[in-house]
Parts: sequence; structure tokens; C-alpha cells
Amino acid sequence: MVALFILLGVFSISLLYLKVFGRHFNYAVAARLALTVMLLFTAMTHFVYTSGMQLMVPNWIPFKKSVVLISGFIEIAFAIAICIRQLRKIAAWSLIAFLIMILPANIWASMMQVDFQKATHLGLGIEYLWFRIPLQLFFIGWTYGCCLSKKSSVL
Repeated sequence: MVALFILLGVFSISLLYLKVFGRHFNYAVAARLALTVMLLFTAMTHFVYTSGMQLMVPNWIPFKKSVVLISGFIEIAFAIAICIRQLRKIAAWSLIAFLIMILPANIWASMMQVDFQKATHLGLGIEYLWFRIPLQLFFIGWTYGCCLSKKSSVL
């Protein structure tokens, strides 16, 4: 939920800034900036809440701590790459694939009632998926819209 607020908040502030101070009022630029900040925030959670994030990784996956830390670094790489025009398309398609690949971890975490901030199994549970799955689809759509659509290629 916090990631969504960060995405929308940075997007709104960016649009306002671009409208007041910028020469170009560009939704795609504001959306990419918001996505970048959101990815940096979510990457940070991998390092701050490592123990809790490990609980989100299904039991059959080994080296949970490494998986959590590497995925945090991957999110940082995506955040940087979508800001570089030459890397944007491959980064966006890779990010979309990544968002699809981590969805099972979110489903697992819901089934196990993981609260990653407290590193417990006292989280919201399966009803969290009613929010999380549409949110993941929203993030995928956002990535496509600001990095891959024809209107996004201007800047």
C-alpha cells in the first residue's frame, strides 16, 4: 500500500513541478520518475526488512536471504535503467517479467499470513490478495504506459 502512495504521490508532485517549472509537461517523464522512486523504496525494504522478506519466499526456494538481497539490487537496477533511454525498453520488459515472477511470492506470503515488517506470520492473510493482485497488474500497466507505449518515447 505504501508503494502505491509513493508512486501516486511522486507522480502528482512531478506533474506539478513540470507544469510550474518545466518547459515540457510530460506525463511519461513524471510517471517514470514516480516508478523510479517507488522501485528504490521497495528495494530499500529488502535491506531493512530482510528477515521478514525471507518469510515471503516459498519454502522450496533455497538461499532465501540471498534471494531477498539480490531482488533488492535488481529493483535498484530497474530504477536506474528505466531512466536511461537506451536501456528503457529492455528494462521495462524485464521489470514486467520480474513483477510477474514475484507474484507467487506475494501469494505465498498471503497464504502464510506474513507480516514482513514484523517478520511474523500475523499478517492480513489471503484477503490481502484482493488488493495485491490488482496492484501488481496496476504496476505492470504503469510500467508499460510510461516506458513502452508510443507516447512514452518522447523523452
